Amino acid sequence: MMDSRWQVLDWRRQVASLYRAVRQEQDPRVAHSVWVEGRDMLLRGHPASPVPERERLAYPGAIVAPYDSDYRFVVEVDRTVPELRREVPTATDGVVPFELVGRVTLPGLGTLDVWWAAVYGGGIFLPLKDATSGNASYGGGRYVLDTVKGADLGGDPGALVVDLNFSFQPSCAYDDAWACPLPGAGNTLAAAVPVGELISRHGS
Repeated sequence: MMDSRWQVLDWRRQVASLYRAVRQEQDPRVAHSVWVEGRDMLLRGHPASPVPERERLAYPGAIVAPYDSDYRFVVEVDRTVPELRREVPTATDGVVPFELVGRVTLPGLGTLDVWWAAVYGGGIFLPLKDATSGNASYGGGRYVLDTVKGADLGGDPGALVVDLNFSFQPSCAYDDAWACPLPGAGNTLAAAVPVGELISRHGS
């Protein structure tokens, strides 16, 4: 058990380091390439990867759409939202409470709720479900931001970076043994978001 905990710790450190490199890169396209390469390396080789161990050596990497700047937004967070709390069971963190802390409007797409993971340290959580879910992307939805786990693209309430090109599959997309918080109605778009990480090549 302790071994697996240290592996998860290192995974989170590696993810945080990868997103730090992304935030430091001035060109979003270059940053996206850094992210794709780094994430594939972790998925294939890290002992805490959500890809089942028996599949890692043959795992060719996720399918990620080419970068499209039309899906990058720097938007203000509307914090005039009603109080709302969700409690979601997870595979590694027990039951995690989420509190609604804002909402972002993505021009041409719609609105997404912004959540705060009310656990030790806390963090912003922005999941996404769209018209590709269950077809080109994982049916349960994807994550755009999960700052508790290091997935942080930068910004603040006045100008939050919401770049859908960096949307990624949650761990449960790779292995049913994982339980993940998934998008609710407030994080579901009627439009398609054809960028980011799509259904993985190994069939999950």
